[in-house]
Amino acid sequence: MARIEVDMNYCKGCGLCVDVCPQDIMQLNSEIMTQKGYHPATCVDQDACTGCTSCALMCPDVAITIER
Repeated sequence: MARIEVDMNYCKGCGLCVDVCPQDIMQLNSEIMTQKGYHPATCVDQDACTGCTSCALMCPDVAITIER
């Protein structure tokens, strides 16, 4: 099982990971705001993650890591 970690210090809430996720488990968290004023991405269902790394590869800020 894979685990997605989003570094909120780097995530600017661009939503590219949300668009590219084939499992539709990435969302922008409207309840949290980073110190820079962005709504960061978050994984809403870690168990559904297949570890494809599409989100991490698409992230322009290298804010996403996948642990397998």
